[in-house]
Amino acid sequence: MAAPETPDTLTILRDATRGTEYEGRLFLVGGYVRDKQLGRAPAAGAPDDIDLVLEGDALALAWLLYRRRASWHKPTEFPTFGTAMVHVGGTGKDDPGAQVELVTARAETYRQGSRKPVVTPGTLQTDAQRRDFTVNTFLENLHTGEIVDPLDGRARADLDAGILRTPLDPVVTFSDDPLRMLRACRFAAKLGFDVEQGTYEAIRANAHRCTPEFGISFERVRDELNKTLMTSRAARGLSMMRETGLLERFAPELAAMHGVTQNRFHRYDVWEHTMVALGNLGPESDLGVRLGVLFHDVGKPQTRTVDERGEVHFYGHEDVGAQITREVMNRLRYSSDEIARVVKLVALHMRYGAYDPAVWTEASVRRLIRTVGEHRDDLFAIARADIAACNTDDPQTGAVFPTADIRGLRERMERIEAQAHVTRATSPLSGQEIMALLGVKPGPAVGKVKDALTDAVVAGELAPDDKDGALARARALLAEAG
Repeated sequence: MAAPETPDTLTILRDATRGTEYEGRLFLVGGYVRDKQLGRAPAAGAPDDIDLVLEGDALALAWLLYRRRASWHKPTEFPTFGTAMVHVGGTGKDDPGAQVELVTARAETYRQGSRKPVVTPGTLQTDAQRRDFTVNTFLENLHTGEIVDPLDGRARADLDAGILRTPLDPVVTFSDDPLRMLRACRFAAKLGFDVEQGTYEAIRANAHRCTPEFGISFERVRDELNKTLMTSRAARGLSMMRETGLLERFAPELAAMHGVTQNRFHRYDVWEHTMVALGNLGPESDLGVRLGVLFHDVGKPQTRTVDERGEVHFYGHEDVGAQITREVMNRLRYSSDEIARVVKLVALHMRYGAYDPAVWTEASVRRLIRTVGEHRDDLFAIARADIAACNTDDPQTGAVFPTADIRGLRERMERIEAQAHVTRATSPLSGQEIMALLGVKPGPAVGKVKDALTDAVVAGELAPDDKDGALARARALLAEAG
């Protein structure tokens, strides 16, 4: 007999509140309701994050859900804001279920420089007015399914027209929470909506507020940047950030790419090339790869030179770009693992484009395999996106530029790895053996010798178990080093 199907989150919430004072008084609000009307709701109507608003005590509702076992943990309460957080539909920390935020309908005002609002009880209408954009104010009655436009038709009109507009004067909305300006860019990218002209101008006029000085942490900025990058129209959102001056506030190094002209191998300036490359990525590309493409040419403004023939060059831009990437990602409080990965992708992004099967030896490809290591597939995704955004025809002669055989390189690398297991190659001699056999004291020289021996194994110049050959090479290396 088949096991009964597990109820979805909304069904659990309905059942737990049916027959109580809350029946018919609970409303879903926010992105779920908006996306449902756009035909983008999650499968089976079971969103991972749910916002519920009511004209009543949200904290009391949270405890009711806990007592009725709809939520497996005691509520996380925020009494100052009249909100509580629970998880519904899960069984514990390993299976948390959907996060549900319960909100008492309220009105909010903000003090200058503070992200903590002064909260007073309100109605569904006043609660809608404090939200970021009209299209995010729709209410859906949890029990009846009725959709309500609390802004007397304004939300419906903007949704139908594909317009992002603030419920109140945009200067007020953005002064209350400047991060909403970045959210406008994200929603423009996610939904493909246009920003209403007055709202857009208010973003330009208030972009300076999107800084820690006005209570906006770099962590919050980072999260909005990440969400924008993960949309299918990331370039749209990022370009809006640049055009309105928002990008300059947290990553001026990226904004500096705009207007930096390139050589005849490129049809766009550095910024536009990067945006086109982002658009070339497939939906399977994760955040690390998207950040790699965003930063891959960030070193070009600092390295641009023009030779005596008028040819533009960017010598060493990948190394300069890797350093800039580290600085920006540190500023935005990315984790050390995220930074290390993206910095590596930026530093190595030129390697595949230089591939020439007529010139590259087997040893060259082996060394490349070892150099790129675990980033091999990521770099192929970046290389394809990068090359597809370049110029294919020489504007001076009309000839077609030769491009690297990326597919052939991938096949060659896979074949070599399958035969030689290059990524698992190690030195025939350990560090301890090098010190004992050669009488060398611990220090950087030991590591350099060991790396050189590993490189010889990778290149096929030394067998993995050839200790005698490794010892001879080690002696020669130390002699050369003096």
